[in-house]
Amino acid sequence: MATLGAARRLVVKIGSALLVDRTSGDLKTHWLKALAEDVATVKARGTDVVLVSSGSIALGRGVLGLPKGALSLEQSQAAAAVGQIRLARAYEEVLAPHGITTAQVLVTLEDSANRRRYLNSRATLSQLLSLGAVPIVNENDTVATDEIRFGDNDRLAAQIAVTVGADQLVLLSDVDGLYTANPAQDPTATRFDVVEEITPEIEAMAGDGISGLSKGGMKTKLLAAKTAMGAGCAMVITEGSTLNPLAGLRNGAPCTWFLPKEDPQAARKRWIAAMKPQGELRVDAGAARALSQGKSLLPAGVTEVIGDFGRGDPVSILGPAGQTLGRGLARYTAEEARQIRGLRSGDIEGVLGYTGRAALIHRDDMVL
Repeated sequence: MATLGAARRLVVKIGSALLVDRTSGDLKTHWLKALAEDVATVKARGTDVVLVSSGSIALGRGVLGLPKGALSLEQSQAAAAVGQIRLARAYEEVLAPHGITTAQVLVTLEDSANRRRYLNSRATLSQLLSLGAVPIVNENDTVATDEIRFGDNDRLAAQIAVTVGADQLVLLSDVDGLYTANPAQDPTATRFDVVEEITPEIEAMAGDGISGLSKGGMKTKLLAAKTAMGAGCAMVITEGSTLNPLAGLRNGAPCTWFLPKEDPQAARKRWIAAMKPQGELRVDAGAARALSQGKSLLPAGVTEVIGDFGRGDPVSILGPAGQTLGRGLARYTAEEARQIRGLRSGDIEGVLGYTGRAALIHRDDMVL
C-alpha cells in the first residue's frame, strides 16, 4: 500500500470547488492557508512539490460580475485573465511565511503535444524544483481554445506528473475515492482502497462531476490515473475540503490509491528503449567507460554524429568499434551536435553563440 510520505516528487491537483466559495465567488483563504502548512511539512521531508491549481476562471467571474452557468469562450478567457493574477498572489501570500518561493507556470495542451515545447516545460519545471521553488501550474485559459486545451485539470495534473517524473499524484476532490457506483445516488456503493489495473468494469463505474464549479468527473480521474500509472506514478483520490487534507491523507483519511507496476524512472527507461532511433552518436573509449559508470554523455566524448535528428529525438549510442551501447534522448539537434562534438562543455557557448546544456544526453534520458 502506498503512503504519502514515500514520495520523492509530489504533484497535487486542487479543484475549483475547494478553492472558491460557490455562493460568494471568494477565495477560501482559511483552507488555502492550511494547505500551505501541508506543503511546508511535505517539503521539510525533502519532497519536491508541484501544485496544479484550478480556480482562475471561478475567481475572475466573481470579480467581473459574470453570471452563473456556462460562459462563452471570450467570457472564460476574460475571467481567467483577472483570476490568474489573484490566484498566483494568493499562493504566494500563504506560502511565503513558510519560506517557500512560488512560481507561476501557465501551459496549454500544445506544450505537451509539441516535443520542443514539452522539453522546454520539463527543463523549466525541473530547474524550479532544483532551486526549491513550488511551481503553481494552471492551464493558460486566457489564450486556450477548445481545440488546444486540456479541458480539465485532472488530465493536466497527470501530464505534469509525467513531465516532472513524479512518484505520486494527489487529486484533492469533492469525493474521497472511486466507488462501485455514485454514492450520492446508491447507498450500497463501496469505495475501492486500491486499484492496480483499470479494467473496463472499473471504467464503467465512473460518473460525471456534479460540483458546478469543476469540469472533471470520475471519468477524467480514471483517464488521469491511466496516464500516471503508465509512467510509473502512483495516484490517489481523496476528499479535499477538510483543513490540512495532505496531513489527513498521511494519517489515514479515506481514499483510493492507483498503483503502477513500476517506478517512474523504470517506466521512462522502458519508454526510451522502445523508441525508434533517429540518428547515432559514436563515442570514444573514455566516454564509453563513463557511461558504464552511470555518467551523462558529454560532447567531449563524441567522435561522430550520424543522421538528422532534432532536440529530444531518440538516438543510438555506439562505442569506438561501432557496438551499440544504448539509446537516449538528444539535448541538441544533429547540426548542433556536429558543431560541438569533441568540445568541453565550457566551450559550447563560443561555438553555438548561446549557453547550451552541459550534457548531450543526460543520464536520466538514457538506457544502456
